[in-house]
Amino acid sequence: MPKQNIYDNDTFFTDFKKIRRNRVNFNDLLETPVLMKMLPDLKGRSVLDIGCGMGQHAMQYATLGAERVLGIDISTKMLAYARENNSAECITYRNMAMEDLDQIEDRFDVVTSSLVFDYIEDFEDLMKKIHRLMNDDAVLVFSTSHPMATAYNGKYPRFTRNKSGERLYANICDYADEGRREIYWMVNGYELYHRTLSSMINGMISAGFRIEECHESAASPELLKEEPAMFGGTRHRPDFIFFRCSRA
Repeated sequence: MPKQNIYDNDTFFTDFKKIRRNRVNFNDLLETPVLMKMLPDLKGRSVLDIGCGMGQHAMQYATLGAERVLGIDISTKMLAYARENNSAECITYRNMAMEDLDQIEDRFDVVTSSLVFDYIEDFEDLMKKIHRLMNDDAVLVFSTSHPMATAYNGKYPRFTRNKSGERLYANICDYADEGRREIYWMVNGYELYHRTLSSMINGMISAGFRIEECHESAASPELLKEEPAMFGGTRHRPDFIFFRCSRA
């Protein structure tokens, strides 16, 4: 099964760092606030962060009182940045693909992931592996690209615009056709897996999860007014979807 590791591409990694350093970005203004609100109390709890990237969330979990945080990521470049910039005594970083979660022997009170699961081919198998790593009262909180956002093949514009450039509506393409899609995002060959919302929900249920909470990303009216060029498309379709699940 192929494992996505675009973040070790020099060009991609350099451009990605520039995006994250910009005050105005989708991660910090749209995704992270929702993810953090869905978390349980982390004081004294063990946390597994799947696809920890640069370690920003792992550091937040440590600050919120987590007793132990394990962050895993397939990218050596991302982990090097995390160890240098987001380290704490309670945080351990491990170079590992999420497809290899069954190599972990520990169990966790909280499992999180931020915008990573659309890189995996077999979502249901991933859910089952996560389920086996969780204590009985543990919760899973994750974000991923919204199926409406991944229903895109790169051949057509994502939005139809008027003459002044304002987005009129989103273009959804081949929503029912699940599987790998290759598009341009900073570099050629960026891959993700599109799946329908029902496939995601059924994958969680089949793995033994009970869905407790679900949210879809949307820019606030204030953010739309402040940054219309960046976030204008969020009026027409959500970019991210969030779930909080417990063991059924």
